[in-house]
Order: sequence, then C-alpha cells, then structure tokens
Amino acid sequence: MPGALSHIRVLDLSRVLAGPWCGQILADLGAEVIKVERPGAGDDTRTWGPPWMKDTAGNDTREAAYFMAANRGKKSITIDLSRPEGQALVKRLAAQSDILLENYKVGGLAQYGLDYASLHAEMPKLIYCSVTGFGQTGPYSARAGYDFIIQGMGGLMSITGERDDLPGGGPQKVGVAVSDLMTGMYSTVGVLAALAHRDVTGKGQHVDMALLDTQVAMTANMAMNYLASGKPPGRAGNAHSNIVPYQTFPTSDGHVIIAVGNDSQFAKLCAVMGCPELAKDERYATNPSRVKHRAVLVPLIAERIAQKPMQFWVDALEAVGVPCGPINDLAQTFADPHVQHRGMRIELPHPTAGKVPLVGSPIKLSETPVTYQSAPPTLGQHTEDVLSTVLGLDGNTIAQLRADGIV
Repeated sequence: MPGALSHIRVLDLSRVLAGPWCGQILADLGAEVIKVERPGAGDDTRTWGPPWMKDTAGNDTREAAYFMAANRGKKSITIDLSRPEGQALVKRLAAQSDILLENYKVGGLAQYGLDYASLHAEMPKLIYCSVTGFGQTGPYSARAGYDFIIQGMGGLMSITGERDDLPGGGPQKVGVAVSDLMTGMYSTVGVLAALAHRDVTGKGQHVDMALLDTQVAMTANMAMNYLASGKPPGRAGNAHSNIVPYQTFPTSDGHVIIAVGNDSQFAKLCAVMGCPELAKDERYATNPSRVKHRAVLVPLIAERIAQKPMQFWVDALEAVGVPCGPINDLAQTFADPHVQHRGMRIELPHPTAGKVPLVGSPIKLSETPVTYQSAPPTLGQHTEDVLSTVLGLDGNTIAQLRADGIV
C-alpha cells in the first residue's frame, strides 16, 4: 500500500541528527528521501562508533549504530558540493523535489547558490527547511548549535537532575539528544504544514527551525510555571513540581514509579498501602494540599512502599487503576511483550550486515500505514540509480563524474 507521502520527493542535505530525524520520519511516511553526502566521508555519524553493526560473520561493518538510528528508508548519493559541477547536480535534484532539508550554518549554502533565496527564485514551489542551532535571524544566528549546549541554554538542564541539596544534585542533561530529536519532529510538522499550504496556493516557503526555539517550547508546563509565577522552577529529581505523589519510590528490591494523577487515585493508593486514613486527612485530600505538604507526605508513602518488592506494587496498584510501572533498561524494554506487539523493533535487509535490527516508527495510520522502504544506506549506494532515474544521466556521463571526483 502506498504511503501517505509516496508522491513526495525529499532532497536531504542534512547530517548528524535533527535534520536526518525529520528525513527519516518523512521516509517512513512513504516519501522518497535522497540523502546527499560527501564523497569518501559521508554523514559525520557514519564514524560515530563503536558500536558498529555486524556482518553475517559477526565482524564489524564500520556502519555506526548512531547513523543507523536516523537514516532508515533513504537513498544515499555522494556529490561534492564544493565543485561547480556538484552544485549543478544538486540544483537539478532540487528542481525535481518537493522538499529540501539542510542544516548548514546560516548562509553556508549561499556560496554554492543553494540557499533558500537562490533556489526559491527558480523553484517557487520548493519547500525549503533549514535546521540550525539558533535560527536564521537573531544575535546568535551565526553560532553553531549542539544539543548539549542547547539543553543548557534552553533551560532544560535547570529542571533536570536531582535537587541541589541532595547527594548527586546539580544540572543534568537528558540521556538522549532531545533538542535534536524534538527539532526533527517539529521540522516534520513544519514541512507538512507547508505542503498543505502549497496544495492550496501552489507556493513553497522557507521553514526556519532552531534547536533553541524548540528547546524553549518543549519546556511546556515548566515554562508556564515560570511565566505564571515569575519564579524559575528548580530541579526536582524524579518528583513532579505540580503533582504529588508522582515520582519514584524505593521498594525492597528496586524502585517503582507511582504517578497519581487525581484524588481518586490517591485514595486507591492509600487503600493498597493499608493506610486509607491518609486520603481523608485534609492535608492530603486534594492535590494542591498534597503539593503543599509534600515534605511530610512523601516520607510516609516511601516508608510503606519500601516494605515490599517492586512487582507487588506494580500488580497491586495496576489492579485498582493507579498508574505505576517499573524502571526498565533497554534490554527489558525491547523484551516487553507490549513493545513487541506494537512493532517497535524491526529488522531490514542490509547490503553489508545481512539484516539489521532497527527501532520502529511510533506512527500508526489505519489507511496509509508506515512502510519501511529500506535499511539505512551504505555511503553512495544509490548514486548511479538516482542520477540516472531522476536526472536522466547516461552511464558514460555518470562514469565521467565519478572519474572527476564530482560524485
């Protein structure tokens, strides 16, 4: 069945994570995504290993797991953008594309005539998405942006980590590059909105995406807590600033997450713990009161939870509808029967690794389901195919381009 975007072609000039993440989502939705890479080197993340993918004999393929995470379903071609002939090829590919993704520094593609202004003048229907650290305008626009730095500048690290007055307290980044990933997701939303606009007006546009903008936006309720109160929220570890109890608790053999979202759930928690009177205490009967008396209430709950093993609490609380769960490592996550049922681990054939395991898409569409077109490509795997089928170049011309080091 054709994917929802099977009529769309994407020219992906991006590398590392934020831009490629957007490209991968579009590929999963059926778009033809042509990834342009540097001859002989490719995307930086191709060398970000170990770990490397293994071939059928168990040997390293030198295909980094990092690259595999963000480039499923794409076609890889190699073109030297520093050469006029390479620039001409990319311009011709752009003319045959609906969307162009790039994450060069602001103004970086202007020297090649591949910036938005240059291409828009010739290709007014092209949707051009630029992903940078700080956006196309503003005092920081010329700076390079990296996820770690953005997590700090955008406020995320000020609310992530244990409280400063507790052991291990201090700023902490998130375990994955969330600024990059969320920017890739917002970029996807942006280009799809631009496609919808083009369907009505016939006009393309520039989608200007910045990691810092995204990071500020994704602080969500924590940002609103500040805007409403004028007081910047601090780090709360695994606790929640607005809800109690909503955190991890030590058990007799590990930890459990208990996430009480309303007063009814709190009453059920108290009943399971054997202290129903807590739910009737005016200090704890409502969530605002529980937040106010957090310092007294949480130790009372912790004392009870510590007396029994984690699985006891998961089973008992789940039975009465109190949200709870274990803290899994990734091996446990992928072994979970529900994760397996939802298809979050897939395998695809790969030219050098035989078959590669990959993380599936979370998007479930009833009429146009996600299609996994191919595994992440080897460097330049589709150069000849794309140049011949999209641009109509013959074998001799492609061979000469390769001999000249253009592709």
